[in-house]
Amino acid sequence: MSAIARIEEMESGLTPLGAEMVGALGVQAQVAFGELTLVAERGRIVEVLTVLRDRFGFQQLLDVCGVDFPDREERFEVVYHLLSLTRNARLRVKVTTDERQPVPSAVSVFPCADWFEREAFDMYGMLFEGHPDLRRLLTDYGFQGHPLRKDFPMTGYVEVRYDDEQKRVVYEPVKLTQEFRNFDFQSPWEGADYPAPVLPGDEKVQG
Repeated sequence: MSAIARIEEMESGLTPLGAEMVGALGVQAQVAFGELTLVAERGRIVEVLTVLRDRFGFQQLLDVCGVDFPDREERFEVVYHLLSLTRNARLRVKVTTDERQPVPSAVSVFPCADWFEREAFDMYGMLFEGHPDLRRLLTDYGFQGHPLRKDFPMTGYVEVRYDDEQKRVVYEPVKLTQEFRNFDFQSPWEGADYPAPVLPGDEKVQG
């Protein structure tokens, strides 16, 4: 299939607005379940968001979130969810990155991106270049690792508790302590081996 045929096939699933945005921005597009996603280059994300806000009326940034694909060379997708009230339309924009390559911060375009980017940094370790205050948001400042990465252990690395003797919060290695339990795996349909009769109606199954 030629490049022109691939473009025509891609744009056949786009609305006129979607096709116009793809042409104006020079980005790739994906349509899934009736929703449009624009795939931009990491270094152009501020430019793309600015054009979407000023030219196409997507003036609200609803969320900035992340997705982790550990097997990819650039394992993270940074996903921006936009809303246009005047067009009654939603749009998703995403870029890819890894643990070292920073993504230009969107705070200059959408000030509300401040805490969204801090959350993505906290949960995934994504870096945002030009962010005014990139530090942890949901976890403690001394927290180890990033909880939403696929390779982060379910139990975490440390556990936190308040030590009454030291009168402060202390960090300790995770301890998975389980008390001994005597499980009874006898089927409830067969009933326990008690002296009969015990329950009213047991006599009906005798014989």
